[in-house]
Amino acid sequence: MQNSLYVNLSAQVALDKRLTTTANNVANMSTAGYRAEETKFSALLAQATKGAVAFVGTGDTYLSRASGPITKTDSPLDVALQGDAWLAIGGQSGPAYTRDGRLTMDATGQLRNLTGQPVLDPGGSPLLLDPQQGPPTIGRDGSIFQGTNQVGALGVFILDKKATLTRAPNNAVTSSLPARPVQDFTGIGVVQGYVEGSNVNPIMEMTKLITIQRAFESAATATAEAESSLQSAVKSLSPQGS
Repeated sequence: MQNSLYVNLSAQVALDKRLTTTANNVANMSTAGYRAEETKFSALLAQATKGAVAFVGTGDTYLSRASGPITKTDSPLDVALQGDAWLAIGGQSGPAYTRDGRLTMDATGQLRNLTGQPVLDPGGSPLLLDPQQGPPTIGRDGSIFQGTNQVGALGVFILDKKATLTRAPNNAVTSSLPARPVQDFTGIGVVQGYVEGSNVNPIMEMTKLITIQRAFESAATATAEAESSLQSAVKSLSPQGS
């Protein structure tokens, strides 16, 4: 009897975590370069006297690497990435990586993202342009030209498939494994004058919200029924007059 209460409780805890991640995805449907957060659950088996009882684990979250839609802006400092690659920006404790390609150039010519973090080249150094030479031209391989002169290159990196990606400030991520600069741009490229949107699927996320709500209500109902049955059993086993 008590096992059913614990199983239902574990389901509600798992659903609450899934609800939090789904709601966060919905809130960032319009955030450029945002990576949707997904949750995966596994069953935890506990040996009971009459067999194994399966509980829902607390769940692990991970970031989706699917590409988002790109929108044409015609801004020379906007770039979108094709393929599973990332731009590098300076972080508080080392480089961070982002798909948000909305760049700016400050008065000194340093290339930054919208929150002021420096954009890095393939060697991990900040990019410095000439503010007097006008907007740059950016090639598919990330090479940056002003006029006929190449003045640098965007750092385009691959993050290992086995790496754990952790959210970092300003819509960036950090990787548990070292990133590698892209050498072959056959399936990967930089597109100037475009911005990648969020990879959140709004219809799927809204469907998830409805499903989670219904599942939570079912678990709550099952918990209430189990508690009622337990109370009835206690009353029936209690000595008369006690």
